[in-house]
Amino acid sequence: MKAVIFDMDGVLFDTEAVCMQAWMEVAEKWGLPKMEEVFPLVIGLNANDSRQVVFDAYGEDFDYPLFREHTAAWFRDYVGKNGIPVKPGVREILEWLKSAGYAVGLASSTKRESVLSHLKHTGLDDYFSVVVGGDMVEHSKPLPDIYLLACERLGVEPGETYAIEDSPNGIRSAHRAGMCPIMVPDMIAPDEEMRRLSCVILEDLTQALAFLRERTAAE
Repeated sequence: MKAVIFDMDGVLFDTEAVCMQAWMEVAEKWGLPKMEEVFPLVIGLNANDSRQVVFDAYGEDFDYPLFREHTAAWFRDYVGKNGIPVKPGVREILEWLKSAGYAVGLASSTKRESVLSHLKHTGLDDYFSVVVGGDMVEHSKPLPDIYLLACERLGVEPGETYAIEDSPNGIRSAHRAGMCPIMVPDMIAPDEEMRRLSCVILEDLTQALAFLRERTAAE
């Protein structure tokens, strides 16, 4: 194995819960029912695919751009006051991967500009030689396109690359790309499908680091 590609939200940063809170707050103001059921469906999707999920729930005439403006403003306000919450073990695993000689990339369904901003503000930007955002592919996760593009830009084959993911859509994407998916669940607990598609399911990035160390030593 030569490379590790990370998802961002829910893996590097504890931002899925913040995003959900933003969607729930705006939904309450707009009088939108059942947002607690809709939001989990968009976890891991890019803007194009998230839009369709929302249209399916609230109708094709729903003002999705305005809704996203409001949720993005809520998110920015939260981050401005509280900072971007970094998951435990992030710096340790990135430092080890760097010292061990792995190629390291990031493949997020979030827009690349936002991904780069998050990395810069948390001081993690230098760890990633390739960053692929959801706006760089027509359809993001669960389709494999975003991971295939990340592997291509890293110069590695999917079969020699780990993908560290928190969401079912991310695991499906990495599996379809032919990678070795490591699931570190965040908001959605793994089910039988996730146990079948993942190479391993771990509790956190500290466990992921121990797993990678063990696998690397055995190669």
